[in-house]
Amino acid sequence: MGIFSKTAQYIKERLDKTRQQLKTSLSAVLGIGRAIDQQLLDQLEETLIKADVGVETTAKLMEDLKVAYKARQISTSDQIIPFLKDKIRSYWPAYDCQLRLAPSGPTVILVAGVNGSGKTTSIAKLAYTLRQDDKKVIVAACDTFRAAAVEQLTLWAERIGVQIVKQHTGADPAAVAYDACEAALARSADFLILDTAGRLHTQKDLMRQLTKIRDVAARKIPGAPHEVLLVLDATTGQNAISQARLFTEAINVTGIFLAKLDGTARGGIVIAIKDQLGIPVKFVGLGERPDAIAEFDPQTFVEALFG
Repeated sequence: MGIFSKTAQYIKERLDKTRQQLKTSLSAVLGIGRAIDQQLLDQLEETLIKADVGVETTAKLMEDLKVAYKARQISTSDQIIPFLKDKIRSYWPAYDCQLRLAPSGPTVILVAGVNGSGKTTSIAKLAYTLRQDDKKVIVAACDTFRAAAVEQLTLWAERIGVQIVKQHTGADPAAVAYDACEAALARSADFLILDTAGRLHTQKDLMRQLTKIRDVAARKIPGAPHEVLLVLDATTGQNAISQARLFTEAINVTGIFLAKLDGTARGGIVIAIKDQLGIPVKFVGLGERPDAIAEFDPQTFVEALFG
């Protein structure tokens, strides 16, 4: 969807913390025309792990690199970065990053994530960008456990000009989802975005409530939720992987919204998420402004990461 696209320069600037750290580390390891030996490979492996590419994913990349070296496809250190770029790009099929749309009627997007992940702000960014494309958007405040959560989403809805469905604090979250689905159908909305409690992934009762919200939406609107986005905080690094695994056990997560990517030097987590979980990163948060959102593009990301 072109409405979420950003220029390569924009992405590069907002990945500056990760890019600068990785560039400095790789320059120290690879040098200019340095011969490939075990010491270099060990140092490269450590560098990728520190960038939060992940132990498992790094091991896979290193094995592929060793195979290519033995096959004489590469021979010097200056060929390593182009090799890594090609390998990492191959992890994402072109269709992976597209937002799933309903064939007819409102597209329902269920959004989950732990407290502090940036979930409400991410919802606002998504809704704002869709609204800028002249789409009719409704957001639903299904996080009824905290009055502050409803208030925050209400403020965002007023600020960006979208409708909101909400109830009193302590109301049944599934009931809010039901009302929101009714409203989306009655008002011919293009998109319905369901906010959910910032639940800890270890709280099984709250995870069951999340499943209930999903099931209510499925009964009201055919195929809903069409997209289940899990908001992860990029600054948490590998902890995001364990969060994603546990959320996926409760709901069928179809995509990741990686928030706060501009504020971390650990942007390699994007690669680890896709490789280890098979869940595509669909959107990235790149700042505080409501338009600081980009549809994840593997080509642009890899160039920005290693550029």
